[in-house]
Amino acid sequence: MPADPATPSAVDVEDPGSRTARRVVGALAMAAVLPALYLPGTVHNFFDLKIYMAAMDWWLAGNPLYDYVQPDRVQGELYFTYPPFAALLLLPFALPKLGATVVIFTGLTLLGVVISTKWLLDPVIRRHRLPHLFTLVVGVLLVLAVESTRETITFGQINMLLVVLILADLLFAVPKNSRWAGVGIGLATALKLFPGIFVVYLLATRRWRAAVVAAATAAAATLLAAAVAPGDSWRFWTHELWATDRVGRTDYTGNQSLFGLLSRLTAPEEPNRLIWLPLVAAIAGYGLWRAVRAARAGDALTGLTLTGLVAALVSPITWTHHIYWFIPAVVILVDATLRTDPRTETGARQRRRLGTLAVGTSAIIVYGVVSFYDFGVAPVPTSTPWEFLLRNTYVLLCLLLLVTLPVRTESTAPTTQSPQPTPSPKPPPH
Repeated sequence: MPADPATPSAVDVEDPGSRTARRVVGALAMAAVLPALYLPGTVHNFFDLKIYMAAMDWWLAGNPLYDYVQPDRVQGELYFTYPPFAALLLLPFALPKLGATVVIFTGLTLLGVVISTKWLLDPVIRRHRLPHLFTLVVGVLLVLAVESTRETITFGQINMLLVVLILADLLFAVPKNSRWAGVGIGLATALKLFPGIFVVYLLATRRWRAAVVAAATAAAATLLAAAVAPGDSWRFWTHELWATDRVGRTDYTGNQSLFGLLSRLTAPEEPNRLIWLPLVAAIAGYGLWRAVRAARAGDALTGLTLTGLVAALVSPITWTHHIYWFIPAVVILVDATLRTDPRTETGARQRRRLGTLAVGTSAIIVYGVVSFYDFGVAPVPTSTPWEFLLRNTYVLLCLLLLVTLPVRTESTAPTTQSPQPTPSPKPPPH
């Protein structure tokens, strides 16, 4: 007797236990690859964190904070370059032994990776009905594989703290109309000037109250540091902030900013700033224009990500560990790919384009710019088109994403959603 076609066969029904086992094996395989990706980064040996702690010891001994200098074979002389408020935050970490501080910093960075990845992935998981725990585990492993995360961990950087403050403030933890909106951005800006562009983003999107709160918070944190260390604060804001020779070589391959690209063309000479400044103005104007359009369309994450990419391009120094914003860009691309309906020729073509961009971006940021290619020890100019492409990969990827990153709208229906059943016709009235 033939089987009932409505009854699923054993081949059609997948055992939930088998599916779970496959997911566990896949996650373990990804985790096993991570040590190979981190191996090139072990040479950093928490280099930046050691500089921070040595500078704090120097400061606690009664010396001027910004007199601290440490020789380096790549960058020449390295100084403590963060604002005084960051020094106040770092000061307690100089009290325990260095090994304990390394463990604390690494643990906080890993916690920041888990929190920020969960924030980014939860809406995508709900929208496309993905397996929650498995998707989060895979997402965290992929974020740990990315070069910006590797560099943050192995250098002992504070970037994930800034990321959590920015994402919490603008997207996930603080209601948009809350009186606290802007506090996270202000604290991040007081710790490191790089996040200051998000205050500009708040102004551009007409979130006046949040922009004022952010500026006021940054000012209050700066004044607090000035009250504790008036001499060091005055020196930083009047002199050290503007001394570009203190931050390292701009032609170093790890500097993936537009100024770094130009510096690698003119090394060992610095590029003409009359060329750089108009390019900065054009890129900032275009990128923020797209960010504002995304925010007004209801896609706050894309607006935020575009702003982060603009910051990476226009800052004179953008080390590879600064460019976290490739990670939300990949999330946006994957979500947009899943939302696109492949049943039409146009939809199928768009889905292939977005999917290719998501996979290509992921591959580039996992491989990295300096981890596996060129650390940039000597100040030599770029001499071939291939070398130009390799030494400026992140700059070129930032420019590409600035143009192509899609703006998602709520009207775009996810393709994974089951079709609604057609209501049966009502019986005729008696």
